[in-house]
Amino acid sequence: MNTEFFIATRLIFDKEGRKALSRPIIRISVIGIALSLAVMIISVATVTGFKNEIRRKIIGFGSHIQIINFDVNASFETEPISRVQPFLKALKTTPGIRHIQVFATKPGIIKTQEAIQGAILKGIGSDFDWSFFSENLVRGTIFNVCDSTRTDSVLISNYQAKLLKLDVGDRFGMYFIDDRPRIRSFVVSGIYQTSLVEFDRQFILGDIGHIQLLNQWESTQVSGFEVLINDYSDIDKLSYEVFAYAGVTFNPDGSKLRIINIKEKYPQIFDWLGLIDKNVWVLLGLMLIISAFNMISGLLIIILDRTTMIGILKSLGMNNRGIRNIFLYQSAYLMLKGLIWGNLIGAGLCWLQYHFRFLKLNAESYFLDFVPINFSLINFIILNIGTLIITMSILVLPSLLIARISPAQTIRFD
Repeated sequence: MNTEFFIATRLIFDKEGRKALSRPIIRISVIGIALSLAVMIISVATVTGFKNEIRRKIIGFGSHIQIINFDVNASFETEPISRVQPFLKALKTTPGIRHIQVFATKPGIIKTQEAIQGAILKGIGSDFDWSFFSENLVRGTIFNVCDSTRTDSVLISNYQAKLLKLDVGDRFGMYFIDDRPRIRSFVVSGIYQTSLVEFDRQFILGDIGHIQLLNQWESTQVSGFEVLINDYSDIDKLSYEVFAYAGVTFNPDGSKLRIINIKEKYPQIFDWLGLIDKNVWVLLGLMLIISAFNMISGLLIIILDRTTMIGILKSLGMNNRGIRNIFLYQSAYLMLKGLIWGNLIGAGLCWLQYHFRFLKLNAESYFLDFVPINFSLINFIILNIGTLIITMSILVLPSLLIARISPAQTIRFD
């Protein structure tokens, strides 16, 4: 058996040693490590959960990648492209691409007896993926879109419903102003709520046929295509692949298609999410410093409390490295004990928030009405291993104090 490890285990589990003066300091060190790790786990879980939830909602409104007319401007009045494109067959079989659907947008004004509100009518076809809006539907039902006939049913947000005093089954008029004002009558089929206020206040979902009729487009003309992918981390790679299929050639009429992903369409939101990562790194750094400081102080107290033992071991022929390993083994045990408690506290609080959502947020400020949690085993492993390795590496420095302890002085002092 390893001699250093054997002595360390005897010190750890020695009942008389538990009465030593260093015991309260050791407890404080373990508590400090546990709290530091718990804070790191909660911070990473909430920040990654926040980013994933915001990103998922934005993608729900605008998809991962859009294929639109290259001459399209920044407004929601778009130039049409044909929905019959030679690249669609290849894109649908591209690994990583989950779904492709057509869309069209047109701004208008909703007017009821109670209020008036500007909105964007997003026209969808029979190929629309309803999964996102089905998850966020609070009342009513989604509607079916048929390519042969138009439906007057629309989906509005809970924000719009409260503002305009509308409910499921109510009919309202929406005005579209081009050369002359035109009105279309719609009926509320369902009401959704994403808490993404900037989007909830704008978009209503309706049949794409209405926009085609208002813009005097043909039935094969749309604003563009929305491409949904399986994994967000592949968005840059798949954007290049979509561009290679759809963005490098000119159409017979001389027009060209533009490929834009969700990060390029809403850069201000994704830049803001990127800034949150910096705050997390600062917080993780502070917690690691606190954890290391706690262990350094604890190790120094342990060494000073065992100076007589160190002198005896040196007089028996054990070198400084072997004695240092004894205290590093003991420190590793205390570290593991603190990590276990830190995981229990951090993961426990995350589990409670994930299931019960007792911590709420102001949706107008944070785009969410609760603190989201992202459970990731990889993040847990990285935090634990990283904390253990960094802290134990730092502990090598205070353990060098052992070399300065003289056996003659410590034994004579005793």
